[in-house]
This record gives sequence, structure tokens and C-alpha cells, in this order.
Amino acid sequence: MFGGGRMGLCLVACARMPKSLYIVVGELSGDAHGAGLLRSLRRDFSDLTIRGAGGPQMKEIVGEGLRDWVEDSAVMGFWEVIKHYGWFKQQFAEMLAEAQKMQPEVLLLVDYPGFNLRFAKAVRASLPKTKIVYYISPQVWAWNRGRIPKMVKLLDEMMCLFPFEREIFASAGLKTTFVGHPLVDELEAERQEISREAGLVALLPGSREREVTRLFPTMLESAKLLHAEQPNLRFEAPAASGKLAAMMRRMVEESAMEEAVTVTDGGSLHLMQRAACGVIASGTATLEAAYFGLPNCLVYKVAALTYYLAKMLIKIPHIGLVNILAGKSVVRELIQDQANPPAIVAEMKRLLYDESYLEGMKHQLKVTADLLGGEGAHERAASRVAEWLRGAQA
Repeated sequence: MFGGGRMGLCLVACARMPKSLYIVVGELSGDAHGAGLLRSLRRDFSDLTIRGAGGPQMKEIVGEGLRDWVEDSAVMGFWEVIKHYGWFKQQFAEMLAEAQKMQPEVLLLVDYPGFNLRFAKAVRASLPKTKIVYYISPQVWAWNRGRIPKMVKLLDEMMCLFPFEREIFASAGLKTTFVGHPLVDELEAERQEISREAGLVALLPGSREREVTRLFPTMLESAKLLHAEQPNLRFEAPAASGKLAAMMRRMVEESAMEEAVTVTDGGSLHLMQRAACGVIASGTATLEAAYFGLPNCLVYKVAALTYYLAKMLIKIPHIGLVNILAGKSVVRELIQDQANPPAIVAEMKRLLYDESYLEGMKHQLKVTADLLGGEGAHERAASRVAEWLRGAQA
């Protein structure tokens, strides 16, 4: 009846055995990606047992089996990690004990390499039968390629957001799948059929207070110079939070630019589809702008010591995600001392009034955005995890 006697019975029973997965996410962005993947995975494995650590979005899916720790775990910078070392050590020990007790078929690690690669090493040593899958590959190709051979030994599969990452990890001997960027789904949901407004310049100084403090005054000074030459220009700056909106509005008042500069509560994705061009802080917003075809220049400023150390560590020619993805300069990068008002004004003039330059950039942004993959990144990633849960290694 089952096409194989005892073996057929075993296959049916094995297929129905409850599966288990342990997942570790350490930041809010990873929580969103982890939740998207788990939601898709649940469709294939309704009785899947999930344990681990993440954030509020994953908690909604997993329930009591997940510790919500991202508010405390998402610390930035070397000294912040050192200050929290004891707490991290305790979390690590507790989570490892949970995983050892659970003995999951799959350990799923999402980004957060400082913690997750160490956790992978500990799990590999104590649970050799557990398959270790990594989602959202660490950017070791930028700052420490020496870690890649170690990752080859620790991981069973790497799932990448960018196509060039697949080539890097696969050539080192690590099973690697390009699943595309989940940002595509989020942006498609926000797409609107609207026209660009001539003379509207987007100012996007970032979502962190430190970024806004460093970059927004420079953007405002650039706007002042541009507005003095072209009084018809208008500027809009979306704030990532109410606190940042209040701070940015004070800066606008101090610069006496209230008539020309509007600070909004959120709305960055809408603005990217309306503005003629923009000045954008380095980060995910540059990918968002590329996806919506907003011509822009990238600005980046950090503390002098941080920049010096980064220059020593980072071994790639570009820092902007769009340029890294394209493998060439698509948008101009104005970094540190180059991120000054005269340089920003000069680039904005090119984007506003040099038609040939503008059309060339629009084309390159479209070509680059297409490299992010289509919609369904979480579903593709979930299907790879599902294969490991089923015991397949293809």
C-alpha cells in the first residue's frame, strides 16, 4: 500500500515527525526579516517548533518560545559592546543551553555576525547534527575576508541578498544561494503612480540622532546656498521619529530656512517618488532611492578616528550600497571633508539642470535596482530552510 513495506512506513512517519528550529536575530531590521521568513516557513510546517531570540515581530509569530531581546542587543560600536560584555556572555550561555536541550534540525542565524558567528561555532562543536543556515550574509567581503574560510567550516548554507555575495562565498566553497533583497517587497507595497515635482529636493539625513546631528546642518547650509541662487527650489526632509522631527525643525529655524525647508513626520518613501533629486545619508535609504529611481548623491560623515580605522579595515572602492551593488560609481559619494556645502551644491545643480547627466544616472539606477531580485525574498529563503528541515541537501 505504501510502496515499500517497512521503508515506506518509515518514510511516511519521518515526514510527519515534528521539526524544530532555533533562530537568533539581534537587531530590529533582522527581526523584520526573520519574521517574514518564519511566516512563510509556517505555511509548510504548521507544527514546527521554534525557539530562539529576536524582536517583537518574531515574538508575534513564535510566542513564548522566543526571547525578545533586540532592544538591548542592538548596541553599536566597540566600546558599547565591551560595556555590555557580561550581559552578552550570560545571554550566549543561556541560548546555547536552550539549543543543546532542544537539539534542533536547523539553527537559523540572521545577520548580527559578531554574536552569531561565535554562536555558530559553539553549536557546531556541541550539536554536530544540527544544520546551520545563515540569512543575510555578513559584509565580511568589505572589512574582513579572512573570516570567510572559517565560515565555510561553520555553516551549511549562506543565503545572500546581493548577487555579488554569492560569487564571493561560493568560490570559497560555501553552499550559497542568492535569494534577493526583502526590501523589494516592502518598497513595492509603497509604490505610487505619481509625478516628480520639478524644483523639489529631498534631504535625507538618516534615521539615527548622531547621523542627523552630523549631516543635517550641512544639508541645510547647502540648501541655503542653492535657494539663494534659485529661489523657486523647495526642500523637504522626512524625520524618522518625533524626537528627530523636533530636533530637525529647531535646526531649520536656526538656519532661517523655514520658508524653503519643510520637515515632515516620516514619509521618506513617498518623498523619494516625488522629489526631483536628493541628498542622502549612506545606508539602506540609498537602495530605496535607487529602487524608486531618485537621482541623488550620497553623503557620509563620522568621527575622525572612526573614519581612520574604517579606512584601514574596509578594502572596497565604494561605501554606498548602490555603487557596491553596481560594481562602479553610479551616484557620487561625498565623504568626510568632501561632504561640504559647495560640493553638495555642485552635484545638486548637475542633477537639477544637466539633462544628459540626469538621464544617465536614472538608467544606471534602474539597472542596479534590478539586481536586488524580484519580490518574494522571504519565501525563497524559507524554501531553502524548509529543504534542510526535510533533510534534503540539494
